[in-house]
Amino acid sequence: MKSKILSMFDYVMILLVLALVTMGILFIYSSGVNSDGISVKNEYIKQIIWASIGLVFMILLTIYDYRRISSFIFYFYVFFIISLIYTRLFGRVVNGAKSWLGIGDFGIQPSELGKVIYIIMLAHFLDDSTNTPQLKRFIIATCYLLIPFGLIMLQPDLGTASVYIPIFFVMCFIADIPLKYILYLFLFGMLTIVFAVLPVWNNEIAATPITAISILTNMKLRIILIAAILLITIAGIIIRRFFHGNSYIFWISYFTSIIVLALIFSLALGKVLKDYQIKRLIIFMNPEKDRLGAGWNIIQSKVAIGAGGIFGRGYLGGTQSHYQFLPQQSTDFIFSILSEEVGFLGCTIIFALYFLIMAKILFIIRKCPNKFGTYICSGVFGMFLFHFMINVGMVMGMMPITGIPLLFLSYGGSSLLTAMTCLGVVMSVNARKGELK
Repeated sequence: MKSKILSMFDYVMILLVLALVTMGILFIYSSGVNSDGISVKNEYIKQIIWASIGLVFMILLTIYDYRRISSFIFYFYVFFIISLIYTRLFGRVVNGAKSWLGIGDFGIQPSELGKVIYIIMLAHFLDDSTNTPQLKRFIIATCYLLIPFGLIMLQPDLGTASVYIPIFFVMCFIADIPLKYILYLFLFGMLTIVFAVLPVWNNEIAATPITAISILTNMKLRIILIAAILLITIAGIIIRRFFHGNSYIFWISYFTSIIVLALIFSLALGKVLKDYQIKRLIIFMNPEKDRLGAGWNIIQSKVAIGAGGIFGRGYLGGTQSHYQFLPQQSTDFIFSILSEEVGFLGCTIIFALYFLIMAKILFIIRKCPNKFGTYICSGVFGMFLFHFMINVGMVMGMMPITGIPLLFLSYGGSSLLTAMTCLGVVMSVNARKGELK
């Protein structure tokens, strides 16, 4: 019995995770050291505690048969939704978002821990709805996304909410949802964001403002534009429905309907996100426009990364963090500290560790004959890949500043528990890959 339990664990995966968590603790400690070389924060101690709890969760979930979770995951999902509502009403405000629950120094972020529940809930639905008409299947799956996404946006926490989207798309793709449905929602989301941020970009970031973008700020012009495109959409639908128009007519209606919806919903997004919040998201395009304000984070992060060179300044040798030039340096910008102190070579090792973890998840997806397990692993993969790409791109000045942590490295108990719990479920899937049901 003991040998059977020991055989369930992927020891390479565990070693990769422990290596990243250990590095995270070391650099969280470094982020708390001041210019006199004295540690002024105890965040690394809290991270050790969270890592220990996370390791226990990861081990227990590996042993537990993940397939049993499907019988009660809906109740977890309902509890998760209730916790988001409660957080919005009575939660603590941290960094401008009411997204935390807790007492004193102890706090958790339900939207972060809820990613695990969401992944398993969506996997359960996709597995259970294989014979459902694909459009109906996609609409219901979208509802499972929009409920938590909308509640998290109301906090407002755009960074955490955005992580749910790639999870959804990757899982739907693996579940063989038709690409035209996935593409429709993807383009709608992207255009909604573009239409919401363009006016702010035009006024605050662009070197030469574009007059045509004033259509988006003038309500009368926007309504006229929406009405014109809507008429084209309706005409295309009528021709397609009653006169059997060719496929070109379908695709014209397809894309014009996306534009209409994006123009409408971008107004709502503009109400949720204020101009200064949107500016923080897009300032990476030209941080010099506001060196001492919204662009400060990116500029200081790039200075830290550049100062590391090939070999870095050595552990505890970084100046950007010790002189407190880097904002949120133990969380969002932990990679900047790491880059300054270990340089390009050290970052290459970090990249390799993440690559190996994600490669192993892909291998498990490929070998798993169980659709429920396959969907779970694909959701975890989408989450890990998105976190890595956005956080690293953010600190390099290539992506918006969204407050997305670098899993395993960034300080934060909720994100660390989420990541380790997800890998516990993935290892549970791997341990039972030879079992069809």
